[in-house]
Amino acid sequence: MIRVVIPAHLRTLAGVDGELRLEVDAPVTPRRILDALEAGYPVLRGAIREHGTRKRRPWLRFFACEEDFSHQSPDEPLPDPVAQGLEPFFVVGAIAGG
Repeated sequence: MIRVVIPAHLRTLAGVDGELRLEVDAPVTPRRILDALEAGYPVLRGAIREHGTRKRRPWLRFFACEEDFSHQSPDEPLPDPVAQGLEPFFVVGAIAGG
């Protein structure tokens, strides 16, 4: 099971509390995690990735094992601790300001 943490506003939209657990086939990649997330919670389609291009929305970032995966290929395998369910995959709302 892959552990996924999403921002509070997306948890509210999906009607869930806390960390999510998803079945994801190997190799575990951001694309496969997001595909499983959207399959399990269809209301999130278009909230994390654009409908047409399936690219990450600009104000969301992806982290795993304290590393930013936001600008890497969505097919880049994630670290083993994430694939083994020891560490979560984070979808984080970016913070902007001056």
